[in-house]
Amino acid sequence: QVQLVESGGGLVHTGGSLRLSCVVSGRSFSTDAMAWYRQVQGEQRELVATITSGGATNYADAVKGRFTISRDNAKNMVYLQMNSLRPEDTAVYHCNPGRDVGGTYYASRYWGQGTQVTVSS
Repeated sequence: QVQLVESGGGLVHTGGSLRLSCVVSGRSFSTDAMAWYRQVQGEQRELVATITSGGATNYADAVKGRFTISRDNAKNMVYLQMNSLRPEDTAVYHCNPGRDVGGTYYASRYWGQGTQVTVSS
């Protein structure tokens, strides 16, 4: 059974930082590409950052230069370091195991509960 547990969200002021964590179980984590998505209630889920099994990363333009995705295969964990946070970063953040094919990320059907990030102005 695949399980994803995200943590690390919270309330911060504009310009603050948070580090999100996601632990994955029930999958061959080291061979998965991983992604962080975010979703505002009533809107579509947005791809934020991806990391391949080999460690190559990619970011949405909105977060490039501010967010850093990383992974620890020994711990089955993926992280999202978020700096210089803005009110528009407010959302529920989810991790997802998937595949990267030629630079395009394909999400799997596995999602956790997510972790809420709220940035106050």
